[in-house]
Amino acid sequence: MSAEAVVDLDLALRALVDGNRRAILRVIRADPQPVGVVAEEVGLSQQTASHHLGVLRKAGLAIGTREGTRHLFAVDTDGLAAVRSYLDDFWPGKLAALKTVIESRQEDPRG
Repeated sequence: MSAEAVVDLDLALRALVDGNRRAILRVIRADPQPVGVVAEEVGLSQQTASHHLGVLRKAGLAIGTREGTRHLFAVDTDGLAAVRSYLDDFWPGKLAALKTVIESRQEDPRG
């Protein structure tokens, strides 16, 4: 992974720590939404929602587009793919460890 990708991943993971940002991603995952709709759905002021959307954009997790006079936000699937790829690297080791524990319990007659 390049140094630039690590920085993007770090920004993305920091952005995902905030519950409001995760809620915003749920709102914009199906269809692009304007700030007003995002703010209303997550119970934030438009200014606060706009701030969180800016953090998500900077982290590569959201994109903004213009549709006439409206500014719409949507999930950036490339940014989420980078986070998923990073997290997926942990699963093989964890699954192997889980398998070992389960197998050792099956072999132990005490259960």
